[in-house]
Amino acid sequence: MAEHTSSSITIEAPAADVMSVIADFARYPDWTGEVKEAEVLATDAQGRAEQVRLVMDAGAIKDDQTLEYTWAGGNEVSWTLVKSQMLRSLDGSYLLKPLGPSSTEVTYQLTVDVKIPMLGMIKRKAEKVIIDRALAGLKKRVEATS
Repeated sequence: MAEHTSSSITIEAPAADVMSVIADFARYPDWTGEVKEAEVLATDAQGRAEQVRLVMDAGAIKDDQTLEYTWAGGNEVSWTLVKSQMLRSLDGSYLLKPLGPSSTEVTYQLTVDVKIPMLGMIKRKAEKVIIDRALAGLKKRVEATS
């Protein structure tokens, strides 16, 4: 079983505002350092993204990938890899926990398996960098728009 990396951050905004930013894939290039392009390929009955194509540049990992998203209520979204040039698998999730009317704890969990050989320690460090950048970018974006 692959090991995962996770981290949490508190954002001074209601959970609905945080999820709104997470669900707005077209804006990912504005606030995530790694996503250079994002295109929603399919949506569910509620208009939420089901499949998204992302062009990534995360330093050691440059990739054109398609992810499939699963939404669990208003406070959780997870994704899994459909196709990629560099990755064997990619599973992740955002879990939002309201801490009050205007504060939310966001936990980001990520498991990445690359097609090229990579030491587990280096892979987990890369996962941690991706998570920390994403959470910092999400916090900045949400708090600037709330």
